[in-house]
Amino acid sequence: MPSPPGYPNYWAAPLDRVMADLQTGAGGLTSVEARQRRARYGPNTLEQRSQAGPLRLLLAQFKNPLVLILVFAALISISVGEWIDATVVMTVVLGSAALGFWQEYRATTAVAKLRARVTLKATVLRDGHPEPVPTEDIVPGDVVLLSAGSLIPADGLVLTAKDFFVNQAVLTGETFPVEKRPGLAASTASLAERTNCVFMGTSVRSGTAQALMVETGMATRYGEIAQHLTLGPPETEFERGIRHFGYLLTQVMTFLVLAVFAINVFSQKPPIDSLLFAIALAVGLTPELLPAIITVNLSQGARDMAQHGVIVRRLSAIENLGSMDVLCTDKTGTLTVGVVELDGALDVAGQPSEAVLRAAFLNATWQTGLSNPMDEAIVAAAEQAGLTTGSDEKEDEIPYDFVRKRLSIVARHADGSFSLLTKGALDNMLAVCSHVQSDGRVIPLAGSRREQIQQHYTEWSSQGYRVLGVAVKTVAQQDTYSRDDEQDLVFIGFLLFFDPPKPDVQQTLRDLARLGVTLKVITGDNRLVAAHVADMVGLKVTGVLTGADLNNLREEALWRQAEAANLFVEVDPNQKERLIRALQKTGHVVGFMGDGINDAPALQDADVGISVDQAVDVAKEAADFVLLEHNLDVLRQGIEEGRRTFANSLKYIFTTTSANFGNMFSMAGASLFLPFLPLLAKQILLNNFLSDFPAVAIAQDNVDPELVDTPHRWDMRFIRNFMVVFGLVSSVFDYLTFGVLLWVVRATPEVFRTAWFVESLLTELVVALVVRTRRTFFRSRPGRLLWVSTLVVAVLTIALPYLPGHEWLDFVPLPLPLLGLLLLITLLYVAAAEVTKRFFYRWMGG
Repeated sequence: MPSPPGYPNYWAAPLDRVMADLQTGAGGLTSVEARQRRARYGPNTLEQRSQAGPLRLLLAQFKNPLVLILVFAALISISVGEWIDATVVMTVVLGSAALGFWQEYRATTAVAKLRARVTLKATVLRDGHPEPVPTEDIVPGDVVLLSAGSLIPADGLVLTAKDFFVNQAVLTGETFPVEKRPGLAASTASLAERTNCVFMGTSVRSGTAQALMVETGMATRYGEIAQHLTLGPPETEFERGIRHFGYLLTQVMTFLVLAVFAINVFSQKPPIDSLLFAIALAVGLTPELLPAIITVNLSQGARDMAQHGVIVRRLSAIENLGSMDVLCTDKTGTLTVGVVELDGALDVAGQPSEAVLRAAFLNATWQTGLSNPMDEAIVAAAEQAGLTTGSDEKEDEIPYDFVRKRLSIVARHADGSFSLLTKGALDNMLAVCSHVQSDGRVIPLAGSRREQIQQHYTEWSSQGYRVLGVAVKTVAQQDTYSRDDEQDLVFIGFLLFFDPPKPDVQQTLRDLARLGVTLKVITGDNRLVAAHVADMVGLKVTGVLTGADLNNLREEALWRQAEAANLFVEVDPNQKERLIRALQKTGHVVGFMGDGINDAPALQDADVGISVDQAVDVAKEAADFVLLEHNLDVLRQGIEEGRRTFANSLKYIFTTTSANFGNMFSMAGASLFLPFLPLLAKQILLNNFLSDFPAVAIAQDNVDPELVDTPHRWDMRFIRNFMVVFGLVSSVFDYLTFGVLLWVVRATPEVFRTAWFVESLLTELVVALVVRTRRTFFRSRPGRLLWVSTLVVAVLTIALPYLPGHEWLDFVPLPLPLLGLLLLITLLYVAAAEVTKRFFYRWMGG
């Protein structure tokens, strides 16, 4: 499939020539032509280098250097005539690869399906009509309609624009949004100088525009950068812990393997057998299924979370969600229902006013920016009151932005006059008003009048109302209107909105507190409204900080006060990032829940970024999780799933670092004084392979409630101590087994290896049931798949020496008294591990 066409210097070419070259027009493409171009040029996406196909996943199972060395050693065995050994080794290697491949392939396929449920869309002109389509279906020649919050889907030229500002820091590093307008740029213009262009990956801050898409997919500037640089998301705490754990294993394994191989060769043991033994020992020490186990755990967690309405966009963030102990969110839609109703359109005296309602209705009906609940509430109330636009027509619009916090519409009336109709945050409205309408008269906005307005505002805010101001102004006809025209307005009244608290939110807040998650509300509303809502939902206010307070606090002071307060009011969007960083500085794992245009930076800075399916594109793109419902209880269920996933991932590590490490260390030590190798390479690999089957089932294991009730963090010191303590306990029983076999049973090398194989594998299987819980093992019920697979592998382990073909593995049938003795040692080991576990968690404070 050919790549989308590039168009050199299109920013310097006349617009009509670009349209002619792309065979399109101002009305966009036809649906038929769009489908043909989609089939010809492929999807409008960047190459997903990290998304592995089946073949790549299969080959990845062999990328472990130890596995490659093992294959090389098997080839050496073939060259010296050891066909049976080589066949067994290769069979186990291929079996392990197949198991890892199947688990990872199922996991990645399931996650891809979940992510597809959250698709980004853009509104394009198809057949001359606006139509929402997935961004991957955008093709060169499409005309896209853009407004505040839109994520720009491809590179193109601005056709029309109205107060159109774009945040393109991701490409140019510019701190502030840049205004875009139609025109020409020099052919040598840099990205920042191409003010007539929009680029993939950037987002619309305010205003509206139509843009002609010229380059898509990998032909975009964003795509060119992606070809030369692959930037992954920031490393999570869990990923960092896994990496450090890998470093520790590598150091131990390298020292042990080299020492064992050198000493065995020095002791004049067969060099080929010694090489295979040392490499097999390394494989036994390596938790080679750890990546697959983690992937399976995370994908299982993602599927479970999807059933509760949480779509995971970034798998590795699931553990962070479980570790989260602070959640920052707005109150709308989380503490409140999120269904805003217009409770009143009142004049300056606080009486119902049809003039105020009509001005607000025309403003809300004709605005073309981001759809919002308050405008929808105004339109619904006005239509219920029987209002229509009548003979009035829209002349122009001055879009909303987060600095002015107001929006204006210019209306043309039937008599030929023009009016500027403005609504917005009360303080910002009063700042541009010079007069007030009272009792039908327009009088100066003097001190007493301003105080009266503020008194109304305070009274209604303390009752939980969100209050906006409405103002008007007669203006002359002119070609365009701008924010400079918003001055000397006449204040005519108020709009009162009410968003009732959710009926079940108090229980949800109690559940979050039980889970150890502190809720902090960050809102642009004033402190009176926020305090009223907090009181209604039972949120105990521990401290209040305003946006002005934040500006006056130095960083160190903010760290302390941000931790103490839980209500942040009158906060500007850019202050949210500073709050999140302050909380992170004091050691918290911070989640942020947002759905607005300006929430994207905070979503990226937070340890856990959470958005909702109804959010603007730029917020969903920045989030780690997308909620299908704007509901804190859905998030609470997601937190619990994240903690279950975290706990099950650690179970595999605990299992690997207890009996498995103890067994391998014991074999390494025994090989130094035994006149023969304690296990052959193929027997070590078979041991490792069989123990992997129950390990895969850990992803669906049950998790004790106490591990879900509190946040848990990755603790390398804890894991290292766990490995040492339980490894030593395992080694004690290993050497006890060696002593019984050598001095009591006086076993031959074949009997020794068979007995040691059975005992080492049984101990690894049963200790997994012990270390998977902090409770006494029989008081915590394992998952069905885990205990069934453990039982099956245990029975197979005991039966192996008696099955046909056991001689291929150099096993011999064991006398029944010896088998009974091995089972007794295994039971004693379980008891010792249980006692050790109790003392260990007491010592570690668990």
